[in-house]
Amino acid sequence: MITEEMIRQALIERHTAGVQRKLAGARVAIAGLGGLGSNVAFVLARAGVGHLHLLDFDKVDITNLNRQQYFIRHIGMYKTDALTEELQQINPYLHIRADCVKVTEGNLADLFGQDEIVCEAFDRPEAKAMLVNGIREYYPDKLLVAASGMAGYGGSDTIRTRQIAEHFYVCGDGGSSPEHGNGLMAPRVALCAAHQANLITQYIIDRHIN
Repeated sequence: MITEEMIRQALIERHTAGVQRKLAGARVAIAGLGGLGSNVAFVLARAGVGHLHLLDFDKVDITNLNRQQYFIRHIGMYKTDALTEELQQINPYLHIRADCVKVTEGNLADLFGQDEIVCEAFDRPEAKAMLVNGIREYYPDKLLVAASGMAGYGGSDTIRTRQIAEHFYVCGDGGSSPEHGNGLMAPRVALCAAHQANLITQYIIDRHIN
């Protein structure tokens, strides 16, 4: 039986006790559990982030399997349930709050009140704008990490992390959008998610971004 202390010591061996203490105490919300969000959640769980808040109202579909962290057995399950199951296979002692709900202007302020960091990982531009505007209105001091532009393949170095305003960053190429023959594919989506997770990790440890 793998105990919580065994996992903690394994992470300390990689990160040192001080760094792991910061990661274990961090509270990160991931809004949208598709190609971006599911990858961000996997990376942060493996890094030792202790509190993850997962938000999505969708179910796993066969078309998600080309880029999202789900398997055939998850088809038809709510993404919050499927991803919680998978993350507990990485670390059964993670503190996971799962809200199977659509984020709206009306519930946003209540949903994110306990989180210190918010990762925007929605698909639709209007949902992205709603979340960004809402977080910046209600919680301007929370770190907000959004994403824009990751369609197609190639051009790895065009995926970048840019500061837009204080406590607000956007990862991606800033331009590409899915179209026929040049849709969302696992490599570039995962690259963008890694940018988001890396920025979040740096902020948790250093409390500032270079």
